[in-house]
Amino acid sequence: MRFSRLLLILPLLLGACGDLPQPFRGRPGAEAQRLAVPLAIRLAVPPPTEALLTDDGAKGLAGKMAEALQAQDIPAVATPSPLPLDWRVDILAERQGQMVLPRFRLVDADGKVQAASQGNPVPLTRWAEPTPELFTELVTQAAPDLTRLLLQVEAARKSTDPQSIAAGPPRIRFMGVKGATGDGNQALAARMREFLGNEGFVVQDAADGAAYGLEGDVVLAQGGTPAQQRVEIQWIVSRRDGEELGRVVQINEVPTGRLRGLWGDIAYAAAEQAAPGVRTVVANALSAPPSSIGEPAAASPPPAR
Repeated sequence: MRFSRLLLILPLLLGACGDLPQPFRGRPGAEAQRLAVPLAIRLAVPPPTEALLTDDGAKGLAGKMAEALQAQDIPAVATPSPLPLDWRVDILAERQGQMVLPRFRLVDADGKVQAASQGNPVPLTRWAEPTPELFTELVTQAAPDLTRLLLQVEAARKSTDPQSIAAGPPRIRFMGVKGATGDGNQALAARMREFLGNEGFVVQDAADGAAYGLEGDVVLAQGGTPAQQRVEIQWIVSRRDGEELGRVVQINEVPTGRLRGLWGDIAYAAAEQAAPGVRTVVANALSAPPSSIGEPAAASPPPAR
């Protein structure tokens, strides 16, 4: 099956008044690549915060665990920031006298523990000054157990939910928006939910049953002049296996301070323009042409008021 990445750059229609520059129209990216048909989920391994390790030690252990799981043909990645549909491997450690007992939890995307295991006790003196060799020993034992547990959990889930997640309207887990000033995060998220519904998505907060994930990210920076502020909104679309399918990017400049309070029409116009782009990214990933949405680049700005 062929999947492709898609980057859409759309104008950010600010204030819906048409008097601000719109330097970017929709420009579908040309980059495409073949991807293997993925497993149902991706495992994220964040650096453990409850494993009695330093920051460097936690990062090292997470990296070793991800490598060991990859060797088991499990799509795993060491990352401090799991994607909306990622499952997690949480690593913990508990001191028991002069020994340390490592524990591992398999956590689904909704934060529910699906399975757990524990490793062999490690002398406290070794744990206090861990080496790469210690971490290799630990994950070499743990990774096969976690793989077995993961396969058992997947088999149980499929036995009780035989219907394909691809059937029916596409379900997308929306993680909301971050980075905006004023009420921007809330306003953009609320408007995007509405317009995604108009595009045929079932939008949900939980990961269970969702085939896609969506996150909104806002970055504000100094514009071309001191009186202007640069606004960039990125809508990041990912798949259950952790593959980023594409981004819808909106860029423009506004008067400095304009977005400190209510976003109002700005949030409405931004979501209205971006939602079809999200639909195009998903349609492109399914190797099917976008349906009934047209080309986002051709969207016209709202009439001036």
